[in-house]
Amino acid sequence: MTTTLPKTAPASFPSSRRLLLWSGIAALCAWVLVPIYLVALGAFGGRQGVYLWPKTVLPTGVSIEPFLLFLRTEGVVGSFLNSLGAAGITVALSILLGAPAGYALARYSFPGKDGYRLLVLLTRAFPLAILALPLTVSFIKLGLYDTVLGVGLIHTVLALPFAALVTQGIFLGVPRELEEAAWVFGCTRLQAVLKVVVPLAMPGLAATAVFAFVISWNEVFAASVLTVRNRTLTAYLLTVLAESPMHYRFAGGLLLILPSVVFIFAVRRYLFAIWGISSK
Repeated sequence: MTTTLPKTAPASFPSSRRLLLWSGIAALCAWVLVPIYLVALGAFGGRQGVYLWPKTVLPTGVSIEPFLLFLRTEGVVGSFLNSLGAAGITVALSILLGAPAGYALARYSFPGKDGYRLLVLLTRAFPLAILALPLTVSFIKLGLYDTVLGVGLIHTVLALPFAALVTQGIFLGVPRELEEAAWVFGCTRLQAVLKVVVPLAMPGLAATAVFAFVISWNEVFAASVLTVRNRTLTAYLLTVLAESPMHYRFAGGLLLILPSVVFIFAVRRYLFAIWGISSK
């Protein structure tokens, strides 16, 4: 009587899977980094860098001077600071208003809770263009027209629904028993939230802050309609780059990319914590 041994997986299977994993990671990194590299090449290479073909991995003749020349263009630095101010207002208000709303949705039951969630979500489906004229008239009456604060408030309205719904899911993931234990040890409700819930929810709050920052930084319609002199960077570039040299356009694109990358890098350890990855 003969017996057949069970078939075993090839010894190279783990290595093949590891190779496939790293190949996917490399392709994803190339998908993200290659466009940024090409934009930087056009920004720092001047006219020659824009029209150089074929592109080289280590280009020659690259200098920071073309990018500095773009930064010295009238209005660029001012619009850049306006965008930072509007984005800062958006991030702060989205967290300060969205996180309490998300906590209330996660911890309390009240009449109309499901309808409230639906209404919050529907605000993102309402086209902003319809409100352009009423908003302009209202902002002129309130003294908010052509101000960074006014742009920041509009961007907060765009980011707030996402902030409320995302933080609700984050707070649902924090066990209620931890708050109750804090109450037993003498903490008030507010102290329990600040000392127990908020540190555990920090990765989700960081992701919400990144989303709010990107919404404000990339938004152009409201900033173009509600500003004339104090334009944000996107609104300013929309008006001046249409007739600018190509390398100026690449410089403007790089200037739009860098702050988002820096902001995401600054909060990376909280974002990594979502997937259980530690970062120092």
